[in-house]
Amino acid sequence: MQRRQPTSTRRNGSFPFAGALNAKSKSSPLLSICLVLVGAVLLLVYAFSGPGLFGGTKIVSKIEGDFSCTLELQRAVTILKKAFGNSMRKVLHVGPDTCSVVSKLLKEGETEAWGIEPYDIEDADGNCKSLVNKGIVRVADIKFPLPYRAKSFSHVIVSDALDYLSPKYLNKTLPEFARVSSDGLVIFTGSPGQQKAKVNELSKFGRLAKMRSSSWWIRFFVQTSLEENEAAAKKFKQAASKQSYKPGCQVFHLSSYH
Repeated sequence: MQRRQPTSTRRNGSFPFAGALNAKSKSSPLLSICLVLVGAVLLLVYAFSGPGLFGGTKIVSKIEGDFSCTLELQRAVTILKKAFGNSMRKVLHVGPDTCSVVSKLLKEGETEAWGIEPYDIEDADGNCKSLVNKGIVRVADIKFPLPYRAKSFSHVIVSDALDYLSPKYLNKTLPEFARVSSDGLVIFTGSPGQQKAKVNELSKFGRLAKMRSSSWWIRFFVQTSLEENEAAAKKFKQAASKQSYKPGCQVFHLSSYH
């Protein structure tokens, strides 16, 4: 008896679309390329709009770029107020977007707030320009001595300004911050691995941001005769713990020069 040959339908019975795909791949060689391109576009859209690799809850600033310690500071204003209480009576903030920080401090009440913007404010809004016109916020190069007398402020708070300075200028700038404060200096700085602005960074800030480790900063503080304010650091930690606040930036508390 002659053996019957199986039909093509039975051969592909368990994979009903195999033949169709095979035929299409032969007749239309661009199909695979199109599918790959569509998949790549969908992945890019998801990555930049959803909670994927580039989404999440990253703090974004139109001034600083990908990550901003200045916006982190605005979240921490109430923590600082609880930690320092009435001693936080006259504050100088130094850093980009200082107008927003000053406005936030003024809304807290019983706090006199001033600011220094180290970079241009061409895109500043009406509120910021008003603060500048009143002299509450100044645009000044922090590489040079600050235009204030010694102990003019109870606290000096710095964010996103030191990451762009080389040690050469930090040696001059940090002592100035300590000089014009009486009760302490608080520094918010980026951590290694955090991204900073890339677009127009060199033209705006003069150099790329340098993310330094806590050990680097501690050694630098010692070299410039700046001491850690242990009491202030403890109060800040306790206040942050009560509100389940975990800083996304490195926060250093230093004593003023006496």
